[in-house]
Amino acid sequence: MKRANIKKLKTRKDNPSLLSLIETLNKDKKSIWKRVAYELSKPRKEMAEINLSKLDAYGKEGGTVVVPGKVLGSGSLSKKMTVAAFSFSESAKKLIADSGGKAVSIESVYKTNPTGREVLIIR
Repeated sequence: MKRANIKKLKTRKDNPSLLSLIETLNKDKKSIWKRVAYELSKPRKEMAEINLSKLDAYGKEGGTVVVPGKVLGSGSLSKKMTVAAFSFSESAKKLIADSGGKAVSIESVYKTNPTGREVLIIR
């Protein structure tokens, strides 16, 4: 897996919060966070857009799921889980909260769980 070159990313990505998140995750030694940084550094057309139905199929009850992209509100979520993503649609946030879960940023999961233990990446 290639490491994202921050100087090259600055020429094609203009979101400063995304750039700082990629830079922070790249500095970590854990492979899970390097993988998330790699996925976030891809071109916008290739960034993940995941529906709640996929999260429900692959996520565990009470677990943590990281989506390196956007979570969309199509489908339903029957499990209580923490979902971390770069962005959420409003309907996805509402449905996650209605199921008893939490919609948080990738950075907050990184800060609370720097080892990446029990974190599932869904692409």
